[in-house]
Amino acid sequence: MNDSGTMKLNTLAPSLYWPRLAGSVGQRAAQILGGLTGVAMLAALAMALRVPPDTATGDLIRILYFHVPSAWLAFLAFGVVALASLVYLWRRDRRWDVIALASAEFGVIMTTLTLVSGSMWGYKAWGAWWVWDARLTLTLVMWLVYVGYLMLRAYVGADERRARYAAVLGIVGALDIPLIHFAVEWWRSIHPATAFVADADTRLTGPLVMPLMVSLLAFTLLYGFVMVVRVRLEQQRDQIAAMQMEAL
Repeated sequence: MNDSGTMKLNTLAPSLYWPRLAGSVGQRAAQILGGLTGVAMLAALAMALRVPPDTATGDLIRILYFHVPSAWLAFLAFGVVALASLVYLWRRDRRWDVIALASAEFGVIMTTLTLVSGSMWGYKAWGAWWVWDARLTLTLVMWLVYVGYLMLRAYVGADERRARYAAVLGIVGALDIPLIHFAVEWWRSIHPATAFVADADTRLTGPLVMPLMVSLLAFTLLYGFVMVVRVRLEQQRDQIAAMQMEAL
């Protein structure tokens, strides 16, 4: 193997230290998480369908049990991206770059679902698909940043340089999370405050809370399932690339 091939193999090698995740243990973990996710999703759907219609938005209130978990899981996913990116810049360890990539992909999907479901609710509640509210605008900015993150990873060729640039962008993008969370308190906003800390007239209570808790659990399990499957896939790709380089 030439020096270039050796250097590339060394770059890939750190992601190959998860033999148990790549093997039967990882497969079993994915199966268990997949099963739990399916059960939790069905339970969340059944509970959401039993929630009584809202006086203002009618049956569209049920979108809350999809919209809120999507938003919080986007925050979680991008928080993991930032943390994994920080560790990558410190350790230059490929496994943290893989975790950041997998979490960013999930976060972009969740943010897309948040924006779409929020627009559906907003059309009924506000009479418009989109308003330039602080929280909505900052969420759109976060979505654009992490779409750019994925585009950067797709078009910057060198592995280490790509990971380094992506790590910086992943950390910067996560700075938007607290701005989104506190937007309804810091600026004039028509977006409802967080369901659990809103005014007494709008706070979720009684039978409305449990479906939301189950939905949050279901989406969190989905995140765990997707992360295990996605990291396993990336590790297998690295293993194939390493074997190809060894054959040169």
